[in-house]
Amino acid sequence: MANSVPFSKVEGLGNDFVVVDLRPGRPGEAVKDAVTSPATVRSVCDRHFGVGADGVLAILPAETGDARMRVLNADGSEAEMCGNGIRCVAKVLYEDNPNLKKPVLRIETGAGLLECEVDEQGGEVSSVAVEMGRPRLTRAEIPMASPSNETAIRSRISIADTEFVFTAVSMGNPHVVIFVDDPTADLRGLATSFGPRIENGPLFPKRTNVEFARIRGHEIDLVVWERGCGITLACGTGACATVVAAYLEGRLPGNVETPVHLPGGTLWITVATEASGPDGTVNLSPLGVRMRGPARRVFEAHLNLPAPKA
Repeated sequence: MANSVPFSKVEGLGNDFVVVDLRPGRPGEAVKDAVTSPATVRSVCDRHFGVGADGVLAILPAETGDARMRVLNADGSEAEMCGNGIRCVAKVLYEDNPNLKKPVLRIETGAGLLECEVDEQGGEVSSVAVEMGRPRLTRAEIPMASPSNETAIRSRISIADTEFVFTAVSMGNPHVVIFVDDPTADLRGLATSFGPRIENGPLFPKRTNVEFARIRGHEIDLVVWERGCGITLACGTGACATVVAAYLEGRLPGNVETPVHLPGGTLWITVATEASGPDGTVNLSPLGVRMRGPARRVFEAHLNLPAPKA
């Protein structure tokens, strides 16, 4: 006998998710352990035999916020944070809960409590601006192999006899950002070839997301190899980490909204910074990151799951 659990299929720039509300009093509460098990997540995310998604987003009760978001990757592993995902969760929370129809929702994540400002018309959310918090820059925070108190800005890594210069940033989850100056280089090809090797390399004990980026004027083209997912159409935390890295490397200024063009569309990222010191040096401690982008509900349906054992 199966339990029928309602879900929403929601996407942000083609980064698509199965969103399930597992809070007390919802139909999914009784089978929340089954819904979030690695085997179920892999089955649900399978694009041939399942619903098809980059991950499952579980909405859970919060201690201090309006709700808590748990991020489960398509391979069944768990991520600390998902930028596109939190916009999707904010949309579902706002549209489906009369008591949460307020301009700013506070959602707990593995990266902390984040504020999500919704842009809605007629009760439907079209876009969400998320205060993503302060980026983490030390090796211990990312995490990377020691020395733990150092940063990794313009560091070098060799993969299959190819050397890359990278900057590592954590937005609650780890990222390796590689800027490609060659205008003819294939960003997707680089991400496909080198992304999985960097993701699983010994330098990153919890694996890492990998960004290959190109700056054009004050805009960025970006392809992301996502930890636990592979190539995706968009990655919110990856876009944030890339703009942070561009600032840290002196490629772009702070306090300016930067368009980041991903295969699925564009996100707008702002790195909040303090003014330069009296000697004109750049402050390498960004105060925070703001991400703005769309969220769209694709359809609603039900998952059939085995009833929990007595």
